[in-house]
Amino acid sequence: MVEVVGVRYRDAGHIYYFAPGDSEYFYNDKVLVESQQTLHIATVAIPKRELDSQDLPEEVKPILHKASATELAKEQKNQQDATEALKIAKQKAREHELEMKIVKVEYTFDRSKMIFSFTADGRIDFRELVKELASIFRTRIELRQIGVRDEAKIIGGIGPCGRPLCCSTFLGDFVPVSIKMAKDQGLSLNPTKISGLCGRLMCCLQYESAEYEAAKKELPDFGKMIETPDGKGKVVGLNLLSRIVKVRLTGRENPVEYEWDELKDFIQVGEMNG
Repeated sequence: MVEVVGVRYRDAGHIYYFAPGDSEYFYNDKVLVESQQTLHIATVAIPKRELDSQDLPEEVKPILHKASATELAKEQKNQQDATEALKIAKQKAREHELEMKIVKVEYTFDRSKMIFSFTADGRIDFRELVKELASIFRTRIELRQIGVRDEAKIIGGIGPCGRPLCCSTFLGDFVPVSIKMAKDQGLSLNPTKISGLCGRLMCCLQYESAEYEAAKKELPDFGKMIETPDGKGKVVGLNLLSRIVKVRLTGRENPVEYEWDELKDFIQVGEMNG
């Protein structure tokens, strides 16, 4: 087992692990770390814990130290300058008539590199833009193409539920989401009902997916004839989360609702007798 501390470079960003050494770091502490030969101010998301070495990169670098007031002031200045650089970059992209949308600009802590994140429908030849940006800002330039989900994570906004977007507030990494999840949960398959601001399927479809899958395996299927405390009947409705089975009993018009705990013993006996 290896002692590590988990940090994020941005709000709701991916968590990276560093070695704490002999120092103690607490949640939300600002620390200075080195990654890919550049310095970054990061925020502690997971205080000291032990992880299996197999779950970590081959080399876990140490946290350099807790960020000082001077270093935090420098980071704030970097962010302010990056905001101004975003305006310039958007203008230059228009001048070069590039079909791209520059979403965010970031300085590394030591200002050795600027990262311009952008979205585009296809490949973009931005070589001339890079040259011009390098001549303006006098540092190394990296243009990084991102997807629409990453754009929503960076920009943020209010989701259909009325709350701030999950991806921009607490989701560190995106998880696979499929239309099957919406079907299992009995949701409308209208794209406008199950899509987020990014235009992709909402991340929250995944939150209860495992519970629905477990319930589907446990409860009887629609249309199945089952035994109940009141006789045989046909399954005509299911509430998977509440484990409620709606049954139309033989000879009765109105369906009856049963809790699954009431039914499972009867169904097992009925299957044994059948």
